[in-house]
Amino acid sequence: MPLFPVPTEEENNYLNSSHTVASWLLTTDHKRIGILYLLSILVFFVVAAVAAALMRIELVTPQGDLVSSETYNKLFTTHGVLMVWFFLIPSIPTVLGNFVIPLMIGARDVAFPRLNLLSWYLFMMGGLLALHAIIIGGVDTGWTFYTPYSNAYSNTHVIEMAAGIFVAGFGSILTGLNFIITIQKLRAPGMTWFRLPLFIWSMYATSIILVLATPVLAITLALMSLERIMGIGIFDPKLGGDPVLFQHLFWFYSHPAVYIMILPGMGVVSEVITCFSRKQIFGYHFVAFSSLAIAVIGFLVWGHHMFVSSQSIYAGMVFSILSFIVAIPSAIKVFNWTATLYKGSITFETPMLYVLGFIGLFTIGGLTGLFLAALAVDVQVHDTYFVIAHFHYIMVGGMVTAFMAGLHYWWPKITGRMYPEKLGQLAALVMFIGFNLTFFPQFLMGYLGMPRRYHAYPPEFQIFHVLSTAGASILGAAYLLPVIYLVWSLFHGKQAEANPWCATGLEWKTPSPPPKDNFDRTPIVTEKAYNYPPLNTATEGEANHA
Repeated sequence: MPLFPVPTEEENNYLNSSHTVASWLLTTDHKRIGILYLLSILVFFVVAAVAAALMRIELVTPQGDLVSSETYNKLFTTHGVLMVWFFLIPSIPTVLGNFVIPLMIGARDVAFPRLNLLSWYLFMMGGLLALHAIIIGGVDTGWTFYTPYSNAYSNTHVIEMAAGIFVAGFGSILTGLNFIITIQKLRAPGMTWFRLPLFIWSMYATSIILVLATPVLAITLALMSLERIMGIGIFDPKLGGDPVLFQHLFWFYSHPAVYIMILPGMGVVSEVITCFSRKQIFGYHFVAFSSLAIAVIGFLVWGHHMFVSSQSIYAGMVFSILSFIVAIPSAIKVFNWTATLYKGSITFETPMLYVLGFIGLFTIGGLTGLFLAALAVDVQVHDTYFVIAHFHYIMVGGMVTAFMAGLHYWWPKITGRMYPEKLGQLAALVMFIGFNLTFFPQFLMGYLGMPRRYHAYPPEFQIFHVLSTAGASILGAAYLLPVIYLVWSLFHGKQAEANPWCATGLEWKTPSPPPKDNFDRTPIVTEKAYNYPPLNTATEGEANHA
């Protein structure tokens, strides 16, 4: 017997409350806004993935024989800008965060529903500006917009692209503010701070970074654009400016942005591991406070991007030490997840497979980050494919894997439908194989001295590029497969129970899909998070599930 009644087709829910286009475009329902974000980021992901595919095809041969160097520069800029600002950063917070945060804390909606809708419109306006810049000719500066090239020498559409990021950034700020107030003020009775799910802790820390760091990026891009338009001497050394100042301002935002991407993924991992190991999280307080520690220390490490940019050696030493320190709270999370798995009754449903992949890939990405934090090693591998591999192990191996885990975990709640489990497991395994084949050879290339951002290269590196391109094709199939079976599940999937995973948490105590106002009555919380019974006293239903 299910723990909660199975909803019938006739029951009202947020999906069938209204079917008009206007009801979606003008909605203030956090759940529908989460769906709008999901559809939006998928569009940007596809464009960015096409750019990446063209780059990988180009790199199969040492000569630049598919596209010119100028076009190649525009391709990696397109890939970087769209992936970072229009997929990776917004994915988990805006899609899964929007959908489940009010459900997880027992609220009817976010604190400011209209502001939530405005955030999506700002995000879309920014995205359309970025796409417009790509369509009319593209940008060749790279996603980092380094000066003085971006503000004095590039003849591409830098200002339009920067304007897109600038506008979308305001959407991120408003989303962060909304989540902070929602978590602070709208928790259900009895939902104390230390009864909160760890996903909420991670989203709270992420929201703090969004609010504090994003304005710095907006100001930096505005200053770059003003200098480009009006010739004001800010970053251009010919006008009395300092190009390294741009790097300081840019990375003061962009390194915390890494934690905007990865912290929500860590929250997803905590939710999934407890569910599919049927155990309480090991060291709840340590995992919760480590999210805040990452958010705080993440603001202090931006200088490790500038070890070879004439920065003072003493400043470099300080940033090196801080970069090692910021790894500690991440390591705490990995150790605690591993301890949670120890002697758990583990099952390998699709979300769990993605999470196990996350732990392995994120660990490799984190450990290689320590190499980059060491001054002497960074001199050798700076601006090589080693950096690309490290970054992608964190962002794709970590964030995208966690996003897929969360999407599969909450898919029954979002849609009211189950997906084909065997296909989900296959997609998780193919993604793990394809990712490692794509990016692990790049560690070797970088160690051997292959610089990044080159469309032609010495022939001795060809074997590594061929392996990476082969892996990218497998990775593409791993992304396409979930799109196919998740869309199929919308029409043919089995009706989902309210709690198909036998999980704890308030979001599983409302029907699937949830009603428009989430709960018939405000829930009252009387127990701590992840209150799974000891394995030797598990109910018969849970034992069968395990």
